This record gives sequence, C-alpha cells and structure tokens, in this order.
Amino acid sequence: MRLKISLLKEPKHQELVSCVGWTTAEELYSCSDDHQIVKWNLLTSETSQIVKLPDDIYPIDLHWFPKSLGIKKQTQAESFVLTSSDGKFHLISKLGRVEKSVEAHCGAVLAGRWNYEGTALVTAGEDGQIKIWSKTGMLRSTLAQQGTPVYSVVWGPDSEKVLYTAGKQLIIKPLQPNAKVLQWKAHDGIILKVDWNSVNDLILSAGEDCKYKVWDSYGRPLYNSQPHEHPITSVAWAPDGELFAVGSFHTLRLCDKTGWSYALEKPNTGSIFNIAWSIDGTQIAGACGNGHVVFAHVVEQRWEWKNFQVTLTKRRAMQVRNVLNDAVDLLEFRDRVIKASLNYAHLVVSTSLQCYVFSTKNWNTPLIFDLKEGTVSLILQAERHFLLVDGGGIYLYSYEGRFISSPKFPGMRTDILNAQTVSLSNDTIAIKDKADEKIIFLFEASTGKPLGDGKLLSHKNEILEIALDQKGLTNDRKIAFIDKNRDLYITSVKRFGKEEQIIKLGTMVHTLAWSDTCNILCGLQDTRFTVWYYPNTVYVDRDILPKTLYERDASEFSKNPHIVSFVGNQVTIRRADGSLIHISISPYPGILHEYVSSSKWEDGVRLCRFVKEQTMWACLAAMAVANRDMTTAEIAYAAIGEIDKVQYINSIKDLPSKESKMAHILMFSGNIQEAEMVLLQAGLVYQAIQININLYNWERALELAVKYKTHVDTVLAYRQKFLETFGKQETNKRYLQYAEGLQIDWEKIKAKIEMEITKEREQSSSSQSSKHIGLKH
Repeated sequence: MRLKISLLKEPKHQELVSCVGWTTAEELYSCSDDHQIVKWNLLTSETSQIVKLPDDIYPIDLHWFPKSLGIKKQTQAESFVLTSSDGKFHLISKLGRVEKSVEAHCGAVLAGRWNYEGTALVTAGEDGQIKIWSKTGMLRSTLAQQGTPVYSVVWGPDSEKVLYTAGKQLIIKPLQPNAKVLQWKAHDGIILKVDWNSVNDLILSAGEDCKYKVWDSYGRPLYNSQPHEHPITSVAWAPDGELFAVGSFHTLRLCDKTGWSYALEKPNTGSIFNIAWSIDGTQIAGACGNGHVVFAHVVEQRWEWKNFQVTLTKRRAMQVRNVLNDAVDLLEFRDRVIKASLNYAHLVVSTSLQCYVFSTKNWNTPLIFDLKEGTVSLILQAERHFLLVDGGGIYLYSYEGRFISSPKFPGMRTDILNAQTVSLSNDTIAIKDKADEKIIFLFEASTGKPLGDGKLLSHKNEILEIALDQKGLTNDRKIAFIDKNRDLYITSVKRFGKEEQIIKLGTMVHTLAWSDTCNILCGLQDTRFTVWYYPNTVYVDRDILPKTLYERDASEFSKNPHIVSFVGNQVTIRRADGSLIHISISPYPGILHEYVSSSKWEDGVRLCRFVKEQTMWACLAAMAVANRDMTTAEIAYAAIGEIDKVQYINSIKDLPSKESKMAHILMFSGNIQEAEMVLLQAGLVYQAIQININLYNWERALELAVKYKTHVDTVLAYRQKFLETFGKQETNKRYLQYAEGLQIDWEKIKAKIEMEITKEREQSSSSQSSKHIGLKH
C-alpha cells in the first residue's frame, strides 16, 4: 500500500494553509493566513474562492458539522466551525456566509470540534481553557482550565469524554462532573496534535519530540515511533480506523492502526499543519506551510486468497494475478474503488455508486448492482453470501446480487462497526452492541430477524472480538468471543428457552479466527499459538480438551501479532512490524471433520490409525460422543488410554432400552438434567431416581420419589447404606421425616428393582416388535 501524491505547481494560497476539511469525497475547503477560504473540486480540478475573511481573522482550525443526524440524513455537510487567532470561533455556511461569531477565549482559539451527533462543540484556547458550546454557539460549560495552551482537543467515541493536551501530558476528561479523570505523560516534548478513532477506540498523539504514538483508551502505549528529523505537526485516523496519516516537515506517512508504516512520501510542502481524510477513506488532504494543499490517494492495497492476488493499481483499476499460472487480468471500474474483499472464491468490490461481484472462475463478467448509500465501510464474506455496511445500515446480498435481508436493532450505529464487532456465517449474523458492550445481537441471515426466541447473548464482561464458525449445521452453530480480560469463550448461537452455557476455552487470547473449511479455531495466547481442533469438545467431554489442542511457541511473532486469515490449513499472521508470517497446520483434523460430517466413521478410525496421533484420537472420541456413535467412541477412548470411559461406554451398550442408553450418553457429556428429562418422558421414573442416587444427588432423588409416589423406601435404603459406610448420622430434615417408622427390607427393595429392569426390557422389546410389524405392513 502506498500514497499517490498530487501537488499543484503553484500554490493557490499566498500564505501558509492552516486547516482543511472535506464536504464530500470530491470537494474540499482550505483556509489560510492570507484570509481566504478556497473550495477545491477534485472531479473538475477547479478551485474557487468562497470568501475573503476580514484582515484581523487568521484561521487556525476548521471542522465541518457532522453529516448523519439521527433519521434526517444530509448528503453533505452544510456548515462548519472556524476558530481564529482573535479569540473567536465563527459558524460559517457552505456558501461562505458568517452566520455567527462568538467570543470564546483570551488569545487564539487553537482547536474546535463538533461531537459525533452534532449536538455540542468543544473549543480549546491559548488561555488553557476547554469550553463546551451548544449547536447554536451558546456556552454550556467550561470543562477545564490549566496554565498551558491546549493545542489539540478531540471527542471520545461516545461523545461522553474529551481528550486534550496539556504540555507533555494527555488528559481524558468525562463531561460528567466528579467522574474520574485520566492523565498520563505521553511525550518528551509539547504535544501538538491528538486524534481518537470511534471504530477502534485508539488514540494518536504527535509531539515536538519528533515522535508519534498510538495508545488505547486507558492510556496504555501500543506503539511508539522512532524519532523523526522534525516535530510531528499533524496526525489523523482514517474513518474506518484501519489506517492513519502522519504529517511533518516535507513528510507524509501512511501507517497501519498498529503503528507500523506502509509508506513514506517526501513532498515539497513545508510543514503539514493539518490532515483530513475524505469521507470514504480513500484520500488525504494536507494543509501545507508553503501555501499548498497536498492530496494523496491510497493505492496498491492488496488482497490475497489461495492462489489469487488482487492489487488496486489505480483509483479505478485492479490487477488480478493467479500465482499458479501467472495469468494476469485487469479489472476496470466506472468510479473509484472504496472497499474490496476477496474470499470464498469471490471478489466483492464497492465503488462510490455500485457494487461489483466477481467469481474467481471468471473475471470478465462481474455482477453489478447499485448501492443505496455509497460509502461502504465494511465488507464481510461467507460461503453463500456477503454483508455490506454503510452509513445507512447493514445489508446482506447473495453472490448473484440478490438482496437478502437487512438486520436492525435499537440504537444501531453502523459507522462504528468493524471486522472484530460483526461476524457472518451461512445462516447467522452476529453484531456486538456498542451501547452495552456485554451484549451480542444474533440475527437469522435469511430474514434479518432476531435468532431463536429473540434472546440476546449476554456476558458478564465487556466483549472485544466475536467470530462465528463457518461450517456444519445451523443448530450446531457456535460463536467464539474474547472479553475484556482476554478470556476466550464459546457458546451455542441457537437460544430457545433454556439458557445456553458460555464455556471458557482459554485465557490471555489476543486474536482468534475460524477456519473457512471446517470448524477449527486458532488463536494467539500469551506466548503460544494454539489451535483447537474440535472446540465442541467442551460440550462433550471437557477432560479430553487439552488432548485435542495443538500448541507451538509464538515468540517468533514478537508482541501484539494479529491473525489475518485462516484458509484451509494455512494461518496468516501479521507481526507488529507489519511483516506477514504463514503457518501451516496439520491437514488431518480437517479431513477428519469432513469424514464425520458425512458419517464415515470407519474412514475416520482408519485415518486415526494411519496418523497415529493422540490429538486425532481425542478429536474422534469427542466427535463420536457428540454424534452418539458409541462404537467409534469406545475405539477412540481406548486409543488414548481412557479406560474408565471405555468401561462406562460398555456398560451403556448393555442397557435394555434406547431411552436409558440416550440418558447415559447425556450423562457422559455432563448433561444430567437432560438425561433425567429423557428418562421421565419415557416413564422410566426408577431409572431417573437411580441416576440421582448414583451421583449422590440425594435431595433430587427423594424429590422425584415423593413426586411420583414410588421407590421412596429405595431412596431411603440407599441413603442409609451411604451414611453407614461413612459412619454418619442423618441430619437432613426431609429424610428424617420420611424415614420415621419405616423398616428397610433390602430383599423387598432388590425385588422391586428387578421388576423395574424387567419391565424396561419388556417395554423396549415390545416397541421394537411393533416397529417390525409396521415395517412388514
């Protein structure tokens, strides 16, 4: 990825340009010390003077009023705030009319920023004050006062906090009085510029110590640049939070959100005092010290999938290269490319007006349809369909271009969604809520309606990243997520009535990804790269989970690596310095998943015997129990030396009825309540009581016996025997109440138990014979 710079031969301004701001993706306003406000039209390459300000007004900062306002969406910004050196800020219309000038600070007003909703304005002055104003320019409050000038100020993502500079310190101050203020030393020189992105919640700072830094919202350092030759005068996040730009003397740099640099350009600009990203995130404008306005396009982005590499060569052209035969295809578009995604044998490209869908089998005839909003901020793909996110909503389309659904939920803000907070599979869409970060919304892909009985998935901590598995049946769909404590959890997506368990899979997990070909999960834990070959094991037999993992040392990835993709059995990881590392994992678990999904158990056993690895046998054991194939489970458990489980499986085989077998398989997986329910529904009350006795679940055993008025004496007898073994006296009031005056006769109890077992056998054989008769007829 690099920047394509365009700079006019002669500057349009006579003095330094102090600030720039985009109205649409093709129109920019610039303000200069020559008192002119100039409009730039990039389509026609024309410039025109909008207004010449009075000679005593030297503009310092400009910010356009935000576009999307609740339901009433404006297609473009209509007015802006301009701060100036005379201590005032001015509200100016698009046509250049000064609507209002407000005395704001003693000395220059160094920065002015609208919040995301456009309901409030914050200004920062040379007098060290931070003030909050209403939309119409009425003073609401003075948020802070200090002895040093405030060079830069910016709103937090939720418009509830403000970040500002205080010499070498950064301060985050909430608007609520008495709320905790966060302050830390950020640079060794005065901090000149800050920016805070609403999508990734990360902070940028630039200082006179010639460094730029990336912080999280708690003030923890994530990246610290090498010192440059000159002070860093400007920094700005791209709207989607994936990139940021850095400006200095004769320097413009494009960086990844983790801090490493994609490209460095050295245009003849003087110092770049202000950087603004266009609304679609494809180009940058910089306000230069020598009177120029520099424009830079982001080009040469790359997308890779299997043997295809796609590169954005120009604003409206892409090159596709097949690395197997070196075939090259050129794709041309009517408008400029904004976003693209390559996965599942399809390339999806969104331009400013249309969406193109290419199949990797045929690059010549794309499917094209028009877009409603235009500025697509995110494209996600699954095997059957893809998802587009823009300022207006979330839209699901099939690869044939057919609109499928558009999920909605109250308080939905699409401008802050990214690949970590939205996940897509063939049948489900998952979205993490921003208002309450402990909640995940789940939608049916085909209808866009809430999944199951409409219950939300809620967790005890804030959730950072979510991912749906891609394969298997809809009923078995699982979602994995990482919470604030960096714990990895997995849970089922289908939520009907009963509360689904959320089970912890791992700790200190920084990044995760599901394979696109089978349900294998990989993640980077503290110092290890871990692959969960069959994450479902936690629902079947948690004891053998450690045996189904593959782990390797992750120190080679340096700190803060990130998983880019998991295609087939190849995982791509990006290190903190931007380099890519490819890891191949064993192909055998993937083959085993395929065999099991098509019920080829014998092939699965044969594969495990061929590979001779404990992880394979452990995966097969868990898969067999999950699919109720106890014969295969017995072979697999024997192979990993779980003798007690082999014995238990053998005892299940000898049980007389189908229901009893089913109940004991459920018990094997730890689902005791379900096992009991199966037995009670089949009328096997004694067996339900017996499993509670075997588990020393005394309270429940007596409760069932009393409820169904049967085998109360059996429960009391077993309880007495249990207490005698340990030499204890009965203390439970209920047991004392029912044991009063009751003589326990073991002979009688044994006879009753025999009768129950005989009855179950007869029931089972009669149901089987009636089946045979039905088949004959």
